Amino acid sequence: MPVSSFYSCFYIGCRLKSHTMDVKLPADSLTEKSLADAQPREEEAVMKQSCIHIYCGDGKGKSTAAMGLALRAAGSGEKVLITQFLKDGTSSELKILKTLPQIKVLTCEKNFGFFWNMTEKEKEEARKAYRGLFDQATETARQEQVFLLVMDEFTAAYNHGLLDQEKALAFLKERPKNLEVVLTGRNPAPELVELADYVSEIQKRKHPFDKGLSARKGIEL
Repeated sequence: MPVSSFYSCFYIGCRLKSHTMDVKLPADSLTEKSLADAQPREEEAVMKQSCIHIYCGDGKGKSTAAMGLALRAAGSGEKVLITQFLKDGTSSELKILKTLPQIKVLTCEKNFGFFWNMTEKEKEEARKAYRGLFDQATETARQEQVFLLVMDEFTAAYNHGLLDQEKALAFLKERPKNLEVVLTGRNPAPELVELADYVSEIQKRKHPFDKGLSARKGIEL
């Protein structure tokens, strides 16, 4: 290669290299902005000590998911409190959950059945019983520094006015900062969805009940 060509290439290469090194992305460039947005804000991370979960929908698995999370929390050594509304406390999973030292289960002594089958007198009795159960569960969660509170079929009790809605919302908003809460049931009210951090909807595609198969022990019971 002629000497002149060599120096010419060398000179061009240096100019290109120098030009590349001098290029700087503007402070508000897409790359830097994306990286900044990807990092959680420190103050938000500090404020968000715990979360609210809602398992809803018309499919099977809402309570099952909640109990699975309860087992996970207990397996990590944390205290768990489980309570149920509109159920009689005889579901099979409760038998094994009650044997675990990290888990406490609170249920209503009386089974009132489905809301639409209740008489007005039974509705009033259920209202009194479930509001008392809610007070007991929330106070226990506070006093015993529970890590996870599961309120099974909460949304139904809330929607039908069996719980004091203002009191329930106040608790969810002002709960202990380290208390994780799980709510299950169909059709959660908009204000509950707004409060929640996780909302998982289980949709029914098929269910054996539609073919006449009743609930089976160990699966639904």
